[in-house]
Amino acid sequence: MVASSPHIKDAMTTQKIMLNVIIALTPALIASVIIFGFRALLVTAVCAVSCVMFEYLYRALLKKDNTTSDLSAVVTGMLLAFNLPVTIPIWMAVIGSFVSIVVVKQLFGGIGQNFANPAIVGRIVLFLSFSSAMSTWVEPFYYRSADVVATATPLALLSDPAAAIPSNMELFLGLTGGCLGETCALALLIGGVYLVARRIINPMAPVAFIGTVFVGSFLLGLDPVAQILSGGLMLGAIFMATDYATSPVTFWGKCIFGVGCGLITLLIRNFASYPEGVSFAILLMNILTPYIEKLTRPRVFGGAKA
Repeated sequence: MVASSPHIKDAMTTQKIMLNVIIALTPALIASVIIFGFRALLVTAVCAVSCVMFEYLYRALLKKDNTTSDLSAVVTGMLLAFNLPVTIPIWMAVIGSFVSIVVVKQLFGGIGQNFANPAIVGRIVLFLSFSSAMSTWVEPFYYRSADVVATATPLALLSDPAAAIPSNMELFLGLTGGCLGETCALALLIGGVYLVARRIINPMAPVAFIGTVFVGSFLLGLDPVAQILSGGLMLGAIFMATDYATSPVTFWGKCIFGVGCGLITLLIRNFASYPEGVSFAILLMNILTPYIEKLTRPRVFGGAKA
């Protein structure tokens, strides 16, 4: 469905939008390389190249127009990599790329037709299929030592009263264990501010998402700042809850979407067996997006209620 005329014509293309997202993801990529070493760059490159390759081969096999030039596959690959531990075996990353591009994106018609965020589903499939590899974390700057030192994520430490909990500044700078693109909140914020300034994303959904977790954590007696800076909340709120194809387009729809993601994240983190719930929260709200848009669809100017 499109709005009635007049339509605004703009030079912003899909390729330019995706290029802006890649630029916004670059600070987090640089931070991941500094914190986890050059293997973070290798995992990101493998995911990006695999996603582009699978999209090209699928569309060539079905004799469809090549869409790899729009850079959406590169963005999907980067986001998938950012949701993986730096120690993930390369072949697992390739499987996640296949699920993201072929199963979630292309089988549903390609860009704009997928019902869920491809990187989110790829991450969840890998997590459910290879739980051990997807739950193995290393200490920051582990590559400076001869031995790989395993560690827990901040969310796991927060749930353990006897554990040494990292400070909020350490969480903000990313000096903790976790997925390679989710730990440094500072880098993610820089990317988010860039996207908002360039008007690539609307800040309503991220603000509602983060705000709901903040308020809910406070009411539950938790440290709200630590809850926001831990896990994949910042990455999910800024770069995944704002996906054009799988999130609502209306103002109140974005608000409901963000609040729903925040509530589900809180429920999973505090009352389920998983320490993290961002990926599942966004996926569940992706499924509800058509109903949210129907509920919040603005009335035609001058029209009356049915």
